[in-house]
Amino acid sequence: MAVHLSSGDIDRQLEQLKRCELIKESEVKALCAKAREILSEEENVLRISPPVTVCGDIHGQFYDLKELFKIGDDCPETNYLFMGDYVDRGFYSVETFLYLLLLKVRYPDRINLIRGNHESRQITQVYGFYDECLRKFGSVNVWRYCTEIFDQLALTAVIDNQLFAVHGGLSPSIETIDKITTDINRFQEVPHDGPMCDLMWSDPEEIEGWGISPRGAGFLFGKTATQKWNETNNLKCILRAHQLVMEGYKYMFNEGLVTVWSAPNYCYRCGNVAAILELDENLNRSFKIFEAAPAEVRQAPTKAPQPAYFL
Repeated sequence: MAVHLSSGDIDRQLEQLKRCELIKESEVKALCAKAREILSEEENVLRISPPVTVCGDIHGQFYDLKELFKIGDDCPETNYLFMGDYVDRGFYSVETFLYLLLLKVRYPDRINLIRGNHESRQITQVYGFYDECLRKFGSVNVWRYCTEIFDQLALTAVIDNQLFAVHGGLSPSIETIDKITTDINRFQEVPHDGPMCDLMWSDPEEIEGWGISPRGAGFLFGKTATQKWNETNNLKCILRAHQLVMEGYKYMFNEGLVTVWSAPNYCYRCGNVAAILELDENLNRSFKIFEAAPAEVRQAPTKAPQPAYFL
């Protein structure tokens, strides 16, 4: 049965979360049911028309997400693509993910969310989101509702048939974009290996061909693998997130790939700036750099985040 959520209800919940005030568990349940209806209809590969603003990891840094919307303009005025890792490490993963999910339900054609490696039951039980849900709601129900939504998120996106967006990187077992559509069942927990895992875990590296990833999942891929992927699929560039970049963004391989990082002062201690990538109707690229929200606008967190396993 279709779930009805009025635009008035959604707008009220958005305003509540914008003040960093939690919505009720029953409201989270209804939101996730509605979001499931929308997300389950999407393909593994989203097809997006410009103009669009592309964003990297957020990691529960809700006040910095608000800074992002200040410099990029609010949705629906701006069309957004977020490339995953909404949760873990930061103090406000619940507020961050629910806020973005509310935007998706309210403006489904104006914001797109793809899955990162942290949108996973196993990872969130280690790096903060599970504990945060338990602490803020007194049960694991909200974590369960959200992790069921993780399974619905698209894996990649293609912008104007020229730019390929993915959280992590490439897979040696996928040669074409069509294979992502036809060969992967995304409606599951992120596997430990295989093409779905690779898309969320792999990293570019200055190597020839492919290498073993120090993360223990995915692969390292070099310039030749990147060039082959772009040529085979008639692409100009790979857009991805997944790695901290102190300057907010970083090109590699003759601008055949760019990493976009959108969590400033990552883990509240790394001292990096963040970036978003604005693409106009003609795919002209403009990076907007922003810093962490000033201390005076933040609420004091109630508990330190989990220690980093790697940055």
